Amino acid sequence: MKTIAIIPARGGSKRLPNKNILDLGGLPLVVHSIQYALNQPEIDTVCVSTDDETIKKIALEYGALVIDRPKPLSGDLEPTITAVQHVLGELNDDTIETVVLLQPTNPLRPSTLFEDLFVQYKTKKYASVFTVTRNHDKLGKIVNNTFVPFNYTPGQRSQDLEPLYYENGLLYITSASAIRDGYVMTEDALPFIVSHPYAKVDIDTQEDFDYAEFLLRKNINHDNN
Repeated sequence: MKTIAIIPARGGSKRLPNKNILDLGGLPLVVHSIQYALNQPEIDTVCVSTDDETIKKIALEYGALVIDRPKPLSGDLEPTITAVQHVLGELNDDTIETVVLLQPTNPLRPSTLFEDLFVQYKTKKYASVFTVTRNHDKLGKIVNNTFVPFNYTPGQRSQDLEPLYYENGLLYITSASAIRDGYVMTEDALPFIVSHPYAKVDIDTQEDFDYAEFLLRKNINHDNN
C-alpha cells in the first residue's frame, strides 16, 4: 500500500506576494517541503497541488508530480482539505493508504520528525497524527474593554500555567480513507509535541520569512525535536 505526500501550493498570496516561490536559503520556498518529502523512504510519491504555472515548473524541476488545481479550489477561503481530496481523486489509485500533508509555509522541519510521527502512526494505528507545540503565553479575552485572563490568574508564574498547545502546521499524517471522508485531523488524532524552534515558523508575512532566514543562518540543529 502506498504513502503519498501532498504539498498544496497555490499562487496569488496577498500579504507576502509570490511567497511559495521566494528564495529561502538558496531554494524556492516550496522546494524545502518537496525535498523533505523526497528524502523519506516511506513516501512513494510527492505531489504538488497548484494553480500557478511558475510553481508547477519549479515543482517538476525538483522531482515532484504536479496536480493542476482548478480555480474553484484555489480561492483565499478554500480549505486545504478540498485540494488534498482533489489530488486523491485525480490520482484515482486505490492502493494509496496514507497521505502526508506538508504545508509549504512551514518549510523548516527537524530531520527526524517524519520518521518519529510515522512510527507512531503505524504502530499505534491512529487514523491521523499531527504536530503541536506548547504555548507558554498568558492568554486572555477582552470583554467590554476589560482584559479577562483565560489560562492564568493574575500574579501566577508562567512556568505554573496549565499546559496548552497549538497546532503548528509542521506535519500531518492521515489515512486516505479519512481524507476522502473530509478529515485531515480525525477525532482520535494523536498530537505529537514538537519543541524545536522550527515549530514557530509559519510564513505568511515578511516578518515570518525573515525569521525563517534567521534560523537557517544560525544553522539550528535539525535533529532536536
